[in-house]
Amino acid sequence: MSTEQPATPEAPEPFRLVVLTGMSGAGRSTAANALEDLGWYVIDNLPPSVLPQVCALAQQSEISRLAVVLDVRTRTFFEQLPTMFTDLNAVGTLPEILYLEASDDVIVRRQESVRRPHPLQGDGRLLDGILRERETLATLRAAADLVIDTSSLNVHQLTSRVAHAYGGPDNDQLRVTLVSFGFKNGIPVDADLVVDVRFLPNPHWVPELRPLTGLTQPVSDYVLGQKGAEEFLDRLQDLLNVMAGGYITEGKRFATIAIGCTGGKHRSTAMAEEFGRRLRAQGMATKVLHRDVGRE
Repeated sequence: MSTEQPATPEAPEPFRLVVLTGMSGAGRSTAANALEDLGWYVIDNLPPSVLPQVCALAQQSEISRLAVVLDVRTRTFFEQLPTMFTDLNAVGTLPEILYLEASDDVIVRRQESVRRPHPLQGDGRLLDGILRERETLATLRAAADLVIDTSSLNVHQLTSRVAHAYGGPDNDQLRVTLVSFGFKNGIPVDADLVVDVRFLPNPHWVPELRPLTGLTQPVSDYVLGQKGAEEFLDRLQDLLNVMAGGYITEGKRFATIAIGCTGGKHRSTAMAEEFGRRLRAQGMATKVLHRDVGRE
């Protein structure tokens, strides 16, 4: 007689809904294509009022990951949003909001390159439409689970950011993006937390280190060997571990941490690389980006 136990059926993958929105010209089409390549079922320009019914149909069809692109092309877009979220919450679906951002000058350049008017431009200037859209989207941006500033990203970099955030299984783990930057070039607008490492001595003033970056071993050794560097990373790691539990409880799966020095070439780069190594060693999904390392 066989003593083998019947295989336990795998639990169905929990249903996830991503609302992809943001500024016109910030890369929604690229992000939507990336999600589709990752196996998400993507619907573009859907009226928000029918989204609860679409989610119900998706689950009946055993679609576990649904992404919906919403923007101001949809009439009465924002009038429908409160009702949409209320109806979704009533059936136990908590949407994740992915918001794409870009600076005004970048959006102007992108819109002009494709020779398309802005959806809110009307008879005014292109910049008028951008400013009107930014004001209209402000509340939704504030509620976003993940904001990605695409101003300095190319298509491949944006695709990589989306893949990092949405390519893995939903295992209630915080996914972290570390961004090194230089304060002289401005603070990343998509950061959830900004930390300043300008308290460390600057390798820029060491002649043999000046032409190098924090991605090289000599600069990394110099920065991490300074008093307070390792202790700072210890405290930052403790802080993130506390935040991670709260983020997951609140349904937020993503965190973008910006680490800044003066120019973004030496200290912030070395510290971001080391912090990323630490987080990956403890099993946290982590991606490290260096916004300003190639700038003069």
